[in-house]
Amino acid sequence: MSEKKMTSTRRYNLKSLLLSIAAGLLEAEAKQLVIDKETYMNEHAPALDLPGSTQEIQEYLKKLHQTIDKADEERYDLEAKVLKTNKEIDDLKIKVQDLKGKFKKPVLRKVRMSADQMLQALLGSKHKVSLDLRANLKQVKKEVKEETADVGDWRKNIEDRSDRKKMFEAEA
Repeated sequence: MSEKKMTSTRRYNLKSLLLSIAAGLLEAEAKQLVIDKETYMNEHAPALDLPGSTQEIQEYLKKLHQTIDKADEERYDLEAKVLKTNKEIDDLKIKVQDLKGKFKKPVLRKVRMSADQMLQALLGSKHKVSLDLRANLKQVKKEVKEETADVGDWRKNIEDRSDRKKMFEAEA
C-alpha cells in the first residue's frame, strides 16, 4: 500500500521521452533503408555505360537478355516452390482438421429468391429468361375411385381364410 501513483506531469514527461526516442529510431531506420537500397542497386545493377559501336551494343543486349532469362528461371523456380509448399500446407491443414474430429458445417442462411432472380444471378444480366414454373405443369384430373367393398361379417372372412390355410397344409 506504500506504492504511490505516478503523477500526470511525470507520466507526460516519460511519454514524450519515449515518443522522441521512437521518432529518432524511425528516422535512423529510414536512413539505413535508403543506404541498403543504394548498395543493393550498385551490386545488382551497375551503372549503364553504352558502347559506341553497334556490335558492342548487340553483345551488351545479349548479356542483358541472358541475365533476364536467368532471373525468369529463378522466378519460375521460386513460384513452383511456393505453389508446392502452399499445397503441402493445405494438405496438412486438412489432416489437422481430420485429426481434430468432425468438421462443423457452417450454418447456411435461408435466402428468399424467386426463380427469375436465381437465373439472373446465375446467368448474369445479359440473359433475360423468365421462368413460370406453374405454366409448364400438366393439368391432372382427379378421378374419384369408388370402392364398393362388401362389408360383411368379419367372422366369415376369418373362416374363409382358415380354409385357404388348410388347403396349403393339405398340399404340403
